[in-house]
Amino acid sequence: MKTVLKIDKFFLLSIILLTLAGFFVFSSASLGLLARDGASFQNVVSKQLISLFIGIVGFLIISNINYRLVRKNSFYIFLFAIFLNLLLFIPSISFTHGGASRWIDLGFITFQPGEFLKISFIIYFATWLSMVKEKVASFSMGVIPYLSIVGILGILLYFQSDMDTLIVIAFTGIIMLFISGGRMRDIFTLFIILTLVLSIIAISKPYIINRITSFLDPMKDSQSIGYQVQQSLIAIGSGQINGRGFGQSVQKFKYLPEPIGDSIFAVWAEEFGFLGSITLIILFLLFIFSSFRIAVRSKDIFARLASSGIAILIIIESFMNISSMLGIIPISGMPLLFISHGGTALIVILCATGIIANISKYQNT
Repeated sequence: MKTVLKIDKFFLLSIILLTLAGFFVFSSASLGLLARDGASFQNVVSKQLISLFIGIVGFLIISNINYRLVRKNSFYIFLFAIFLNLLLFIPSISFTHGGASRWIDLGFITFQPGEFLKISFIIYFATWLSMVKEKVASFSMGVIPYLSIVGILGILLYFQSDMDTLIVIAFTGIIMLFISGGRMRDIFTLFIILTLVLSIIAISKPYIINRITSFLDPMKDSQSIGYQVQQSLIAIGSGQINGRGFGQSVQKFKYLPEPIGDSIFAVWAEEFGFLGSITLIILFLLFIFSSFRIAVRSKDIFARLASSGIAILIIIESFMNISSMLGIIPISGMPLLFISHGGTALIVILCATGIIANISKYQNT
C-alpha cells in the first residue's frame, strides 16, 4: 500500500494560528487607514484576502511538491529571482514609493521582487552548503561563496535602497553557514566585514542616517524622523496589560504612520495589551520551534538547512519589525510577516513555509 505522507501537525498549527491572528488584527488596523483617506474598507481588505487566498493555494501546492525537486532547480530559481530584480532598472515598469524603487508595476499587478530574492537565496545557499558538506569549514568553500553571493545581491539591493532586505539575507546566510559547520573564526570575520560594509553604506544613504538619529534621540524631531517611533510607543503604552479591546485602538486613526504596514504591531499592542503582545511573540516562537524540530529530524542536509534558513529569515524579519516599534533598534522597513499589509510578502512567505511543510513529510526518512 502507498504510504500517505502528512505535514507535521505542530508546524501546521503554528502557521494557521499566525495567519488567522494576522488577518484578524489587519482587519482592525485597516479601519485607521480608511478613516484618514476615505478609501474603501472593502477594497483594502479584499486585496489582502486575495493575497491570503493565493498564498494558501501556493502553500498547499508547494507542500505537495517533493522538496528534492526544489533543490534540483535551486540555481534556476535563484537566477529567476535575480532576473525579476533586474527588471526594477527598467523605468517603464519600475514603481517608486518613498524614494525607493522596489516594486514592479505591470498594470494588472504590482509586486516586490525583493521578497522572492530572500527565499531563492536560502534555497540556493542551502543547496550549495549541502553539496560541499565537510568542505564548508574551508575558507574557499564556505566564506568565499557566501561573500560572492551576498555581494551580488548587495549590489542589486543597494540601488533599490533596500538595505533592510540585505541585512536579513546577510545575517540569515551567516547563521546557515554556522549551522552547516562553518568555523567560528570565519563566522566572526564575516560579522566584522558585514558590520563595516553596512556602516559604509549607511553613510551614503541619508534615510539610514535619519533612522539612526531618530533611534538615538526620538525626541529630537518629534514631527519628522522621530514621529513614528514616538507614536508607536504611545500606542503600545496605551494598551497596558489587557489592551483597549479589538477595534478600539485610538492611535491607528490619526497618529500612527502605516497602521496596516510597519506599525501594525503597535496597533496589536494597543488593542490587546502586554498579554496579547506576549501571545503573539509566543506564536512566532512556536513557529520557529516547530521549524527547527523538523530540521533536526531531517536526515537530508539540504532539508535541514532550508527549513532552518526559512525559519531564521522569518524570525529575524518579524522581530526587526517588533523591536523597531519598541524603540530597541532603529526603524526598519521590514513587515511583520503573516500580519502586515503587503501581498507579495504574504504570498511568498506562505509558499516558503510550504517547502518546510513538505520537508516535514520526509523528516524521518
